Amino acid sequence: MVLHTSPYPSAFLSFLSRLSWAFVFPCYWLLDRLLASCVATSLEKRRRSQDPCSFLALGVLISTPLYLVLLLASLPFALIGFLLWAPLQTIRNPYIYSHQKPDKHGAEQGASAGTEAALAEWRPQGRSFCFGSANVCLLPDSLARFNNLADTQRRAREVGKRIRNGASRPQIKIYIDSPTNTSISAASFCSLATQGFRRTSSLDHRPEPVVTTETETEALTECPVHPSGGTSSDCPIHSTEAQNSSECPLHSSAEEHAPDCAVHQFADPQSSGECPVHSNIIQNSEDCPLHPAGVQISITSPDSEPVEDEKGNHQTGDGDTGSLESRTASRESLVRFHAADGGISPNNTLSQHRTSVFKRPIGRKRRHGDDSFDHEISAFFPANLDFLCLQEVFDRRAADRLRRQLHRYFPFVLSDVGRYGWKGCCSRFKFLNSGLLLASRYPILDAHYECFPNGRSEDALAAKGVLFAKVQVGCSAQEQRVVGYITCTHLHAIEGDSSVRCEQLDMLLEWGAEFRRTTLGPTDVEKVLEDQVAFDVILGDLNFDNCSSEDKLEQQHSLFTHYKDPCRLGPGEDKPWALGTLLDTSGLYDEEVSSPESLQKVMENEEGRKEYLVFPASKNHCPSQKGRKIPLKGNGRRIDYILYKEEGLQPDWKVDIEEFSFITQLAGLTDHLSVAARLVVSTGEEET
Repeated sequence: MVLHTSPYPSAFLSFLSRLSWAFVFPCYWLLDRLLASCVATSLEKRRRSQDPCSFLALGVLISTPLYLVLLLASLPFALIGFLLWAPLQTIRNPYIYSHQKPDKHGAEQGASAGTEAALAEWRPQGRSFCFGSANVCLLPDSLARFNNLADTQRRAREVGKRIRNGASRPQIKIYIDSPTNTSISAASFCSLATQGFRRTSSLDHRPEPVVTTETETEALTECPVHPSGGTSSDCPIHSTEAQNSSECPLHSSAEEHAPDCAVHQFADPQSSGECPVHSNIIQNSEDCPLHPAGVQISITSPDSEPVEDEKGNHQTGDGDTGSLESRTASRESLVRFHAADGGISPNNTLSQHRTSVFKRPIGRKRRHGDDSFDHEISAFFPANLDFLCLQEVFDRRAADRLRRQLHRYFPFVLSDVGRYGWKGCCSRFKFLNSGLLLASRYPILDAHYECFPNGRSEDALAAKGVLFAKVQVGCSAQEQRVVGYITCTHLHAIEGDSSVRCEQLDMLLEWGAEFRRTTLGPTDVEKVLEDQVAFDVILGDLNFDNCSSEDKLEQQHSLFTHYKDPCRLGPGEDKPWALGTLLDTSGLYDEEVSSPESLQKVMENEEGRKEYLVFPASKNHCPSQKGRKIPLKGNGRRIDYILYKEEGLQPDWKVDIEEFSFITQLAGLTDHLSVAARLVVSTGEEET
């Protein structure tokens, strides 16, 4: 299928559409400003109360009558433009596909590497892919104010900047083997950083040891068992008896042959009288439990292939620092900072190369049992973000600003998804499109949009629906394309309409199956092999949570038998770490949540979550300190989802989740937390 690069099939129709919109736009803009002047955000109310005679209040009094007069004058021109614009919507394409090479900054961070990776041979060990979803509330300014948000155009530009700044940074993780202490001092971090890093792929489940030379590593001068200043006579290792004994100093003789003893993993005390802790073989090993290197750091640049060569074979070239097929990189390329367009806004005050700290419980198996993956509350979008689905990108000018920012990292974008006006004699008039936007680092092969026909009330004024996309992520040794399927959606939002949402979920599954059936087979004479499917993912705002008693119908939908929700234990029960994604709009401008870092800290605190998240309310509710309802259970209303199929895509292939994140980087710009997940696609084969 040919992707639509223009909203209309001919240049003449596109010209007529632009001409008609030129007549309509003045009336649309004046009406938007008039309504916006009547609805103030909590921040504007606070400023007016602090200074009643401020210029802001005076400006509203003067501008409101002026907007009204100009609006009346523009109505005849708007009517002419509407009569020309409305018939054109019946033949309008349902989306616009744009492909643009990233700028120099994006290329250096790996944004242009998706095409190269899509054409590269699919390796037997598989790959990992990162998905993100966010509701950005880019409504016309007057409507956004009902959600306590203003200045849609500025927010659109800032949303794009923050997303690409977060996605283009190197991925830094600090793994701490202590089950209780997750702190790391700046001095210790710097000391580790100066020794050098090994760049790893996101497929690596544990960072490799820090590579150092003999001249870079200093001998151990302090015993890691007893504290500084302690006497060696009391130390079970440094004592004379312990050093001259063949018994293990860490446990009793009865447990001497315990297989889980970290000391006996490296030496056999029965065959050697030398203490394995002090042997030269493991003196500087990171696996030694007594060595002070209890913290490991992993950096993943935009690179999907594991690094096999630890030496410097780096070659300078365009896009090499972020190529998905690049195997090595210089240390400088991993820590370089690019301040695009003047840098990050004051509300995004975190360091660009912020580290993610994870507790790694001793002996935890990441691929087995519950919570077998990393999960965090992050102040940044994940590094190496491959696919991004956005909802509520309704305003056309804001969508253009956002798309330009995203194109600096994502080469492929589907935007302006949906339709306007009437289409068919029985359909309702649509003032807004679907609000969906899909950005990808991998080539988009096919796309399809379907509109939900059962919208009600004010939700029926928008063309909410489903966007299906097929992307190429590699090529097999038999020259079969390896593809993935992505579904973006935004369901009905009116509370209490569970039956409407369930009908929409039914349609989503039916349309998705039809889209995969029609696009999976051969499309031309030369291609005789079917595509291999690596993943099938659903992203979006489903407008129901898994803990509310009012959403029981949706919680038991068959969608969750076909797709896995990594945050869910079962109907009505989320995992303990799962977090609500709907923020209380009355507190969006509080100082405690005004920046990504401060919002992250609040979300990590149970009392903070109760204060700033929307919770499912109990029937017998009591007012809290700020008049909010007492939460029924859980950690807030989680209405933003990332679902994936685990099996059934290809024989012996399996999709597993590596990490899940709740993201606060869009603090102050939207009333939702963003979510992201990194999936690992394994083929069940071994690399030869």
